[in-house]
Amino acid sequence: MAPAALIIIDMINTYDHEDAETLVPAVRKALPGIATLLKRARESGAPVIYVNDNFGQWRSHHGELLDAALRGRHRELVEPVSPDEDSLFVIKARHSIFYETPLAYLLGDLGVEQLVLCGQVTEQCLLYSALDAHIRHFGVVVSFDALAHIDAHLADAALRMMQRNMAAQLRSTGDITLDSAA
Repeated sequence: MAPAALIIIDMINTYDHEDAETLVPAVRKALPGIATLLKRARESGAPVIYVNDNFGQWRSHHGELLDAALRGRHRELVEPVSPDEDSLFVIKARHSIFYETPLAYLLGDLGVEQLVLCGQVTEQCLLYSALDAHIRHFGVVVSFDALAHIDAHLADAALRMMQRNMAAQLRSTGDITLDSAA
């Protein structure tokens, strides 16, 4: 297997937005899978990279985003998957984890060839990120039981698109291994 990195998308969240209450049940369902992947990546030495929306807070950094999320309405959704001191963190302002971020450079520097994607929102940020990873020639594995959605029908369609149009491998958390890029 090519050296892989676990990419955790938008899980540092205050859940203080329009779709939050629709999203929260799906996040609760996805949390065990995300926590399992996180534990597995940390044990294997594979890079763990959080790519997170900055929520329009242009003066913030990852510590401030995490502190705000842990003070937010759903701390219990953030705490189990919080970054540790070895985690890497990339701030994004748009849907894709690559758009106007240094992520591609970071992945190249780490020698990563395959991305394991998890987090939220399947039909938005995950879909666009999978496309951008594919066009940059990264292998893409999507952990379908470690994803949260707002609209289940759109999420199902997004997963089918990732698999068919972007050559993404859809796997359950139990079927994903992570190898260190080191």
